[in-house]
Amino acid sequence: MRYFILIFLLVGLLHSYPAKAQNEFCGVTNGSFQPGEQITLKVFYRLSGVYVGAGEATFNCRLEKLNGRDVYHLIGEGKTYRAYDWFFKVRDRYESYVDTATLKPLKFIRNVSEGGYKIYNNVTFNHAQHTATSTNGTFKVPDCVQDVISAVYYARNIDFNKYKPNDKIHFDMFLDDEVYNIYIRYMGREEVNTKFGKFRAIRFKPLLIKGTMFQGGEQMDVWVSDDANKVPLRIQSAISVGSIVVDMIGYKNLRHAFSSLIKKR
Repeated sequence: MRYFILIFLLVGLLHSYPAKAQNEFCGVTNGSFQPGEQITLKVFYRLSGVYVGAGEATFNCRLEKLNGRDVYHLIGEGKTYRAYDWFFKVRDRYESYVDTATLKPLKFIRNVSEGGYKIYNNVTFNHAQHTATSTNGTFKVPDCVQDVISAVYYARNIDFNKYKPNDKIHFDMFLDDEVYNIYIRYMGREEVNTKFGKFRAIRFKPLLIKGTMFQGGEQMDVWVSDDANKVPLRIQSAISVGSIVVDMIGYKNLRHAFSSLIKKR
C-alpha cells in the first residue's frame, strides 16, 4: 500500500517500465502555471460499485530563492481522511525546487509516512556534472532529469499538438536513488465528467507494471484540462481490489482562464 495517494496523482510514475528512449523533456519553458497556484484533488476508492472518499492531495507553487537563484517551490501533500487513519494513515509531503528558467529541479525533498512506513530523502541536483546527491550518496543522472514533483509540472507544459494519438512521450526521473525512463502514451482529446464539472480534456496513459496494487499494462487513464493550464482533472485506474478515481475538486490562482470548463456542477 505504499504511495497510497500520490501514486495516483503522479500518474503512475513510480511504476513505469524502465526503458531506454529519447528524452523529450528538454528545452521547455513554463507557460502553464504561476506562483500562488493551488490545486486540490480527492481520492475515491471503489469497491462493490460504491465510491468512497478516502483522502485528499494538494499541490502548491511558490516563488522563492535558492542559493541566489529564482526557483519555483513546488509542494505536493497527501493525506487520508481521519476516518481512515485507523486503517492506513497517510501523511506525505514532497517538495521540489525548480529553476524558473529551465524547469530543471535543483533540490527535492521526500518526507512520507504511510501505514507505519516512513522515509526521508533530501536530494540536490548538479546538472553541470550530471549528478544527484541524496541522503544516501551521489549518483549519475542524465541530462534534463526530473524528480517526481517537477515532472508533473514539467509535463503540464507539453505541447500535445505535436503528437498524434498513440504517440509516446519519454522522460527521465530520479527517485529512490535510481533513474527511471518513463513514458506516457497520448490518447487524444475528449470530454470528461468529474466531481467538479464537465471539461474538454487531453487524455493519456502511463504504462504500469504489475505490482501489489496495480494491474499490468495501460490500465491507468489521466485527463488534464485542454487549455493553457493543463490542470490534472481526473485519474482512474484498476487496482488489485476495486479501483481508484482521483478528481480535481478545487483550484486557486490559475495562470490562465479555465477555458476548458464546459459546465460546473
